Amino acid sequence: MLELLTEKFSKALGRVKDTRKLTEKQVNDVLREVRAALIEADVDYEVVKGFLKRVRERALTEDLTNSPSPQDSFLLTIYEELVNTLGGQKQDLKKGVVLFVGLQGTGKTTSIGKIANYLKEQGFKVSLSSTDVRRPAAMLQLQRLAEKIGIPYYGFEEGLTAVEIAKRALQKAKEEAVDYLLLDTAGRLHVDEELMEELKQIKEAVKPSEVIYVADAMQGQSALESAKTFHELLGLTGVVLTKMDGDARGGVALSVKEALGVGVKFIGVGEKIEDIEPFYPDRIAQRILGLGDIQTLAEKVQKVIPEDEAQALAYKVLKGEFDLEDMLKQLRFIKNMGPLDKLLGMLPGIGAQLKGLKVEESKFKKTEAIILSMTKQERRNPKIINMSRKQRIAKGSGTTVSDVNKVLKDYEEMKKMIKKLKNMQGMPQLPKFPFPFKR
Repeated sequence: MLELLTEKFSKALGRVKDTRKLTEKQVNDVLREVRAALIEADVDYEVVKGFLKRVRERALTEDLTNSPSPQDSFLLTIYEELVNTLGGQKQDLKKGVVLFVGLQGTGKTTSIGKIANYLKEQGFKVSLSSTDVRRPAAMLQLQRLAEKIGIPYYGFEEGLTAVEIAKRALQKAKEEAVDYLLLDTAGRLHVDEELMEELKQIKEAVKPSEVIYVADAMQGQSALESAKTFHELLGLTGVVLTKMDGDARGGVALSVKEALGVGVKFIGVGEKIEDIEPFYPDRIAQRILGLGDIQTLAEKVQKVIPEDEAQALAYKVLKGEFDLEDMLKQLRFIKNMGPLDKLLGMLPGIGAQLKGLKVEESKFKKTEAIILSMTKQERRNPKIINMSRKQRIAKGSGTTVSDVNKVLKDYEEMKKMIKKLKNMQGMPQLPKFPFPFKR
């Protein structure tokens, strides 16, 4: 996500690297490249103009040219204006009826299921219902998602209109005292006057706390134009962007707030039910600037590694007892967190360098197979693994003795690294960044 912007911004900011005095010409040169990057990423032209004007004015009026660290100060100014352009603060969904609208084929129904799952994990009581009477398959899809997540789906007898379904779903949600009723609607073209009128009637009937437009990030500015039409008719309160893990250039995410006046609430980052993220403007800005996203990475770690497991591992590391069973657990934790290239992209300074890098996750499976082919005694005491044992392990895992040797070597390297960390008196110095953000 946003690889193009990260690469271009890094290149532009490289122009003022190690500079002792920032000149007006340098500011203009950097912003010229930033402008080209934003246009190439399909950011709305008026949004680009406003962003560059604010950055330039601040860079010159705040006299960054005489700052003790001009590069850091300029970077911080760009960061702060990026955050403002992206919407400022994370926007939570208001409790009540959340009405989802959008064009056909944007992933609206799937996104509703993902958001329902996210809200349930946050401890909220959630229910789903669909008013898409024209496509029974869409209703069935949402019902299946509700069953998979383990939350109520409000289905009603055939023959009801979309507005009648919406009213009955609202009544049931009130009776069951749910925090959120997520209400799906038929995907439609914004030029379809009959269906747009139906949307207005549904909104009037249920008086939703939120009206969320679901947009395909791959569609670029055309998605924004459609959203404007929906906004004029219904008064949108937020946007969900799907397919942000694909070839989306990020332009829509940067354009929504200023172009519509409402912020992005969630972004879809994959096919799985858990592949949805709240939209944090500050974290997205950090990713764009190549500064990583440590907060999201930490949250992913906390989600897949139980606290008691983490404490048990830390205790074993302190005692110097890290074995192959522990290594196997760590591999499985990493696998459960998602694609490795995405995780690495959240580390500061690494995202832009990963472009085109193919992470061979099949090696994880091979390593797992080799460790599982060992006896419990061998996993806990790898020193006893001689040639005959290696041959047996290789045969049992469908690999070679060379592969087994590679796993054992990786284990020894990991053990040495852990030992070094254990013996360190203090943490190494981090690269110099203007974070936390203070002047």
